[in-house]
Amino acid sequence: MIKKTVLLAFLMGIGIYLNAQTIKATEDIKSPELEIGVVEHLDEYIPEELTVIDTEGNPRKLKSLIDKPTVLMWVYYRCPGICSPLMTSVAEVIGKSDLVLGKDYQVITISFDAREGSDLAIKKRENYLNLIGKEVDESGWQFYTADSANVVLGTEATGFRYKKAGNDFMHSATLIMLSPDGKITRYLLGTYFLPFEFKMALIEASQGKSGPTIYKVLQFCYTYDPAGQQYVLNVTKVAGTVILFIALLVFLILVFKPRKKQTQPKTE
Repeated sequence: MIKKTVLLAFLMGIGIYLNAQTIKATEDIKSPELEIGVVEHLDEYIPEELTVIDTEGNPRKLKSLIDKPTVLMWVYYRCPGICSPLMTSVAEVIGKSDLVLGKDYQVITISFDAREGSDLAIKKRENYLNLIGKEVDESGWQFYTADSANVVLGTEATGFRYKKAGNDFMHSATLIMLSPDGKITRYLLGTYFLPFEFKMALIEASQGKSGPTIYKVLQFCYTYDPAGQQYVLNVTKVAGTVILFIALLVFLILVFKPRKKQTQPKTE
């Protein structure tokens, strides 16, 4: 009975610690004070008035462009950092996916640098379409720009936080999954995506199902480094969790290890 009580108390302590860490990670993500990264707006919709500019210089309502599961990503075309790996990764996963670009889903890329124009969007579109590695409906991946007011409206509506640093920006890399009616269903963080997770996120978007991004789980282990513009392993959190796990394992072994029976000395 005592063993069970001690074990229960120990497990409760571990649970409380891990739950507190998870809540803290979630609060960090959702905090309105977050300057760089992503504040999830799951189940919210793209604003009706949000306007982007296509490669021919025509203004388009973004909501009107969304009629199928959509992958939305904010970049800036002159980015010297993670934007290029992000778009390269998208091109690669499009090439590997058995979903058909332009039919089953579409990709929309928007520059959040209001100084950039359609000429840059055209160049980037040509570059990354060529990286896909198979024939696709090229209209399935469109590149847009926007003025400063619409950049603010769009990035705030989708929870994409960035910060100007000289002529460049500090920002994270993310794909925002949208349902055919413009609802945010999932976020995929980072610059590498498995074809399976990409496909599943699109299937969920097609059904209008939203779910917590894997980023909420990874946030416990990874921290965004604005200087390096990448996610780095949080050694302290990971090491602490591993130590707790090992301690729990040792504790269980000690508690449940059968004790050797003491032999009584023989009496003559």
